[in-house]
Amino acid sequence: MELITAAYRGTMTNDRYDAIIVGGGHNGLTAAAYLGRAGKRVLLLEAQDHLGGASVSQRPFEGLDARLSRYSYLVSLLPQQIIDDLGLRITLRRRRFSSYTPLPGTDRGLLIDHGDADATAASFAAIGAEDDIDGWRTFYDRVGVLGRALWPTVTGPLPTRSDVRRLVADDSIVTDFVERPLGEVIERSVQNDLVRGLILTDGLIGTFASAYEPDLRQNICFLYHVMGGGTGDWDVPVGGMGTVSGDLERAAREAGADLRTGVRVDSISDGTVTWDGGQAQAPTILWAAAPAVLDQVMGAEPPTVEGAQVKVNLLLERLPQLKDGVDPKAAFGGTFHINESFEQLESAYAAASSGRSPSPVPAEIYCHSLTDPSILSTQLQEAGAQTLTIFALHTPHRLLDGRNPDVVRAEFERRVLDSLSSVLAEPIEEVLMREPDGRLCVEAKTTGDLQETLGMPGGNIFHAPLTWPFAEDDEDLGTPAARWGVTSPYDGVLIAGAGSRRGGGVSGLGGYHAAMAALGR
Repeated sequence: MELITAAYRGTMTNDRYDAIIVGGGHNGLTAAAYLGRAGKRVLLLEAQDHLGGASVSQRPFEGLDARLSRYSYLVSLLPQQIIDDLGLRITLRRRRFSSYTPLPGTDRGLLIDHGDADATAASFAAIGAEDDIDGWRTFYDRVGVLGRALWPTVTGPLPTRSDVRRLVADDSIVTDFVERPLGEVIERSVQNDLVRGLILTDGLIGTFASAYEPDLRQNICFLYHVMGGGTGDWDVPVGGMGTVSGDLERAAREAGADLRTGVRVDSISDGTVTWDGGQAQAPTILWAAAPAVLDQVMGAEPPTVEGAQVKVNLLLERLPQLKDGVDPKAAFGGTFHINESFEQLESAYAAASSGRSPSPVPAEIYCHSLTDPSILSTQLQEAGAQTLTIFALHTPHRLLDGRNPDVVRAEFERRVLDSLSSVLAEPIEEVLMREPDGRLCVEAKTTGDLQETLGMPGGNIFHAPLTWPFAEDDEDLGTPAARWGVTSPYDGVLIAGAGSRRGGGVSGLGGYHAAMAALGR
């Protein structure tokens, strides 16, 4: 691959294609596979020296064979239709437990068990929230109606707001989750502060918002987190996230797409894409990178885009013990919430809004290796090693402004580890594995790292603010690009990445929608 890239750099080319895709993440690869299978001559250009974008697996710890999903880590929004259409050979594994949330300052916690409703009810009672179990169930029953109605629409053209009301067939559900701040609905549904916070977290992943934002960006984020597959389940990709992008690459190559790495696009003009050492032409350009970067390439002023998360990868000798004595395999078998009560989340948002790092840092964890140990070598598995991925909330990019990136990264890493240790029966450092040189197996990635490495402006994992998965009733949907939600401000250029409407997450939908629009479907 690198030899091919070097050859292209050394020779100015001016090839003609049916479509040129800029960006080799999972969305760009999805678009390449679909267009190639439709008989189109496709060129894909990726700035990094490898394909996959944020959907990659790597070995971050020297001398230890642990292949971690370095950036993105779970799958919910990838439709079965895309898997079937492209013949993807990937396995997604369901987790037994939904979540575990320690009650800060106590030796108790809330365990949500998919497989045992009675145990879940008993856990509610143990934290003093027995009166909320019915409200909790009713809340998610109503969310389920919305998710099941919307999920089948993601592989078709955009529905309208009126279509959504018709499909849901319950105006009160649409009003609550699409027209009213999520915080108000949560407050009306349950009373316990920990239970309220547990619900709210799905509205804050990668989104810097209060529960009461009038623009409802927290509601939009929440909707994407609970509609995947029509169930809202987030599954573990067996082999790590790299298996997903790797098989999409295979599908694109088998479809005949020309995939090139190490190519940073300099300009796009009248269907001509130019980079250092080459150029190519096509009637349709599919931009599978961040829209703000497209603005820069086109010479326009990009909007301010901001992410709000820190990701920390850990390799452990064993799982840590919990204060309430719950089996760590159960506690870490789903999503483990740290300092994410409703009050703590709102306080963290207020602190970060005023330029201060939250203390404690709210975060959540998943353990890939419990569900899929194949990412660890046989030696590490036999030794009892486990991985943890921590995703911290309310740590917006603005907190990095003007500061040394290494200092900020170290500061956030320390804050995240301290937040985790505060809810454990032992400091997390006691169970961390070490590299051969003695360094602890901890890898932190800030919004600055995502911007620098992956070209995500402001470290926004969605490339741009998320939008509703439907069009307004008065929108002009007269073109394929508009109907599929992939319109850009530039003639002949379609948005094909996470920044498209209904983009975001590891779904392939940005690339799929752009490919459908390019084919005029």
